[in-house]
Amino acid sequence: MGIPLRHVTLHGHDVTFRLAEADPDRPTLLLIHGLAGNSRTWKDVMPGLAEHFTVLAPDLLGHGESAKPVGDYSLGAFASGLRDLLAKLDIDSVTVVGHSFGGGVAMQLAYQHPELVDRLVLIGSGGLGREVSWILRLLTLPGAEYLMPLFFPPMVVDAGNELGKAMDERGWSVPHLGEMWRAYASLGQAENRRAFVRTIRSVIDPGGQTVNASDRLYLAAAMPTLIVWGDDDGIIPVEHAHAAHAAIPHSRLEILEGCGHFPHVQEPDHLVAVIREFVDSTTPLDGDLRSFRDALRSAS
Repeated sequence: MGIPLRHVTLHGHDVTFRLAEADPDRPTLLLIHGLAGNSRTWKDVMPGLAEHFTVLAPDLLGHGESAKPVGDYSLGAFASGLRDLLAKLDIDSVTVVGHSFGGGVAMQLAYQHPELVDRLVLIGSGGLGREVSWILRLLTLPGAEYLMPLFFPPMVVDAGNELGKAMDERGWSVPHLGEMWRAYASLGQAENRRAFVRTIRSVIDPGGQTVNASDRLYLAAAMPTLIVWGDDDGIIPVEHAHAAHAAIPHSRLEILEGCGHFPHVQEPDHLVAVIREFVDSTTPLDGDLRSFRDALRSAS
C-alpha cells in the first residue's frame, strides 16, 4: 500500500496507523476497519479520499500491526483509544467513517465524545440490529477459541496466500473474497486469535449481535449522517440500513446494487464520490453539545 504505516505509543502500547495529510483547512476523515481487519482494508479508497481530505486510518488495538494486550476490547475502550490517538496527533475533530464492527466503534465515539465528531459515515455497520452472519455467531460459542487453531493452520494460510498472489498476478482477483481471506489469514496467529475472541464476544453471542444503538440513534439528529450499504450484504442485512435511516432524522442513505459487505473494496470509486459529496455538502457538528443535551432532555 502506498501510504506507509506509522507508529505511536499510547499508554505503553504500540499503535500503528496510516496518515495522508492534505491542506490543513480541509476536513479530516477517520477510517475505522472491521473485525479481524486493519488499516490496509482502505487501500483502494485512501488515495482518492486523500486528494480532498486528510485521512487517518489506524489499526485498532488487537488488530493489524498494533499491540495485542490482554485487556478491554469493548466498544467503549476502542472509542477512548481513538480519542487518545486524535489527541496524540493533535487532531481536533473528524468525520468518522466506520465499516462493520468499525461502524459500532464510530457510533460509540460519537456517543461518548460528540465534540470530536463532525459527521458520521456508517458502511455495512454493526450495532444496528440483532441479525448477523451465522459464521460470526459460531465463533462466539464457548470453547471456540480452543478449536480455532484447527481451522486456521499455518499450512493452509500460507497456501492460500500463495494462491492469492498468483491470482493477483493474472488479474483474477475477486476483491471482496480477497478481503475475507485476509481477515481469515490474520487469525492464523495465536495473539490475533486471542484479541479477536475478546473483541467479537464484546458485541456478538451465539444468538446474534448483543450491542444495539437503535434506541439512541435519535441523538444523531443534529449530526450529518451517511449510511452506505451493499444490497447483497451477506454479513449484516441491508434491512439494518433502512431501519437506521428511518431512525436518524435527516440522514442520507446510499444503497449499492449488487454490492456485498465490502463497498470500499468492491466499489471504491463510487464510495469515494459518495463520501466526498456528503462531506462537501454538509456542515460539521462543530463541537456543539447543546443539540446532544437538548435531544436527551426532549426524550426524557
